Amino acid sequence: MRGFIASIFAPHSHDAADSVDSALEASADGIRAVRISLVVLGVTALAQMAVVMLTGSVALLADTVHNVSDALTAVPLWIAFVLGRRAPTRRYTYGFGRAEDLAGVFIVAMIALSAGVAGYESVRRLFEPEPIEHIGALVVAGLIGFVGNEWVAHYRIRVGRRIGSAALVADGLHARTDGFTSLAVVLGAIGVALGFPLADPIVGLLITIAILAVLRGAAREVYRRLMDAVDPGLVDTAERTLRAVPGVLDVEALRLRWVGHRVRAEAGIVVDPGLSVVEAHAIASEAHHQLLHHVPKLVDALVHTSPAGPEGAAHHDALAHHRR
Repeated sequence: MRGFIASIFAPHSHDAADSVDSALEASADGIRAVRISLVVLGVTALAQMAVVMLTGSVALLADTVHNVSDALTAVPLWIAFVLGRRAPTRRYTYGFGRAEDLAGVFIVAMIALSAGVAGYESVRRLFEPEPIEHIGALVVAGLIGFVGNEWVAHYRIRVGRRIGSAALVADGLHARTDGFTSLAVVLGAIGVALGFPLADPIVGLLITIAILAVLRGAAREVYRRLMDAVDPGLVDTAERTLRAVPGVLDVEALRLRWVGHRVRAEAGIVVDPGLSVVEAHAIASEAHHQLLHHVPKLVDALVHTSPAGPEGAAHHDALAHHRR
């Protein structure tokens, strides 16, 4: 399972113009993914809601509410991908890629809401049981929920991994969990059919627990993105790449951050103090080039050069009091 949900990165073009085009193409793919998944989950939820009205199943109601929340999470992601394609402005100099991370906050809120509704209804039905009819239709509805969610999960995860969108991948894993909880609804219906009427609200509580587990994981991922966390392996790759550039004597600073589904880097390299400005710039340019070539999903990098030796430290004396 860990291997299945791990992010898969692939090298991309290292030309600056191609990086911009690739980012725009990735946003377009993200928009297409959320649009299609919104339609599929919407149809799935409507089909299940029709069965809820016939059967009165709280387990199916809990699953349907969760499916509706899944459909709604596609809306802020859609908006975020559209905003992310806008050019930077003098106020938003890094562009609008962070809108994707803010959409992740909305996803977490919707998961929490669905957990609250499902839990409340399940507990209420434990103390106020109601008869459930049309068991066969309930089983069919649960299977509909599984098929719809699994298709959406596979599609979201595949596109999210390809374009580097953690929010889209997390939403896909969310949908996959919903698919299995839909199968749990089927188990609840079978339990009722076998003469155990409390099986339905008990399954509803199990669904609530599953939603809470998803909430924990989603909240952790969104928190990491908002706090500019990156995979340490990505930092190692960037550092090795910089050290391998001819003329780079050392790496004095390196920072990476995700902005939406793209990575930006800031690096400080040490070069020979006897080099001319043009020669030092050539090394920095090659370092930038290699970073774009070897660091997955990197869209831009700022590379600063410093002279080696005591002279290099002296050149930073004017900034020392700002670093305390």
